[in-house]
Amino acid sequence: MGMTIAEKIIARAAGVDAAKAGEIHVVTLDYMLSNDGTTHLTIDKYNNLKNPHIADPSKLVWVVDHNVPCDSVKTAQSQKKMRDFAREHGIDFYEGEGICHQVMVEKYVRPGQLIFGADSHTCTYGCLGAFGTGVGCTDYLYAMVTGKSWVMVPETLRFNLTGALRKGVTARDVILTIIGKIGANGANYKAMEFAGPGLAGLSVSDRFVLCNLAVEAGAKTGLMPVDEVTLEYLEAHGREPVACYESDPDAEFAQVYDIDLSEIQPVVAKPHFVDNLAPVSEVAGTKIHEAFLGSCSNGRLEDLRLGAEVIKGKKVAEGVRFLVVPASRDVYNQAAKEGILDTFMEAGAIVMNPNCSVCWGSCQGVIGEGEVLISTGTRNFKGRAGDRNSFVYLANAATVTASAVAGEIAEACF
Repeated sequence: MGMTIAEKIIARAAGVDAAKAGEIHVVTLDYMLSNDGTTHLTIDKYNNLKNPHIADPSKLVWVVDHNVPCDSVKTAQSQKKMRDFAREHGIDFYEGEGICHQVMVEKYVRPGQLIFGADSHTCTYGCLGAFGTGVGCTDYLYAMVTGKSWVMVPETLRFNLTGALRKGVTARDVILTIIGKIGANGANYKAMEFAGPGLAGLSVSDRFVLCNLAVEAGAKTGLMPVDEVTLEYLEAHGREPVACYESDPDAEFAQVYDIDLSEIQPVVAKPHFVDNLAPVSEVAGTKIHEAFLGSCSNGRLEDLRLGAEVIKGKKVAEGVRFLVVPASRDVYNQAAKEGILDTFMEAGAIVMNPNCSVCWGSCQGVIGEGEVLISTGTRNFKGRAGDRNSFVYLANAATVTASAVAGEIAEACF
């Protein structure tokens, strides 16, 4: 019996010839990511060890991205702890560079790697053919000290993509549609593998979204085979694959789904669950107070270009706050060069520095009681973006921007 991509990557990391779903393997990790959400807790645990030691500081990447700039004395102290520790131990450290997952994809991730991150959206790295998964502080600390960890090999759900997306329909609509189909727990501790002829028409940015939101269906990771799109991106960023994997023809999948991209339509995830799905037309006319275009899921150049196309020559509706937040410094700089940021600001949007921003619900654009947000963020549970009695709708960049202009949820016209 052949192996899936997930099984092949874990086998490589474990130094064995084969791995099968359900097996537990001790693995050597390629990178370990952490951000300002929990790193201060890891440091406290590390300092309580009898013989503290970092196995390989060159494998650690720490990013301040959740509260940038910091919003309180308490936050300042935890970020200072992180900053000082990274400097003392020679850890790659970024502050103001962007959201951790965007930074990792731009600068580090290579196909075939196994990466742990102290953040649930580490599953993003499958967009480049790597196995990324989120862990808690204790597991992160063990990996940091030993360079190793254990992984139970997940079963794989295969999503065969065919056809091509229509104008105004995005990869976010694809993954939200899939989550609506299988449910928010439909991929619990499974790998979601996206493949098929339709994959060739999706950019790395599109692929990023599919893998990024896999965890919202409970997935252990999101994965894709390495192809020409992947290799072109790596070459442009000065990196080469560790290994290029695809699932064997006789690999065993827990379930296979066929997804025709041409049939996908713009959708929204209604409060307060990501699988509470509806076509945009069903909720059109719902009054909004804030719109957010950004996050690790949809703060890349393609998203900003799409939003700028929708809003060019128009104005943000009176009474609506529209926050636009590029996912990284590189994205911000390129958007500035292309005049995209000017387009948003001329329309009355608020352009912020690269960070998690509204999606995090703690630092920027926090919404109040009874307020409605439409967002390209990752989650919409109660209190995610502010007051527990507020409402968050998730949608693609075009829908979010069109809604900011209309003052109510609206589908973009192209």
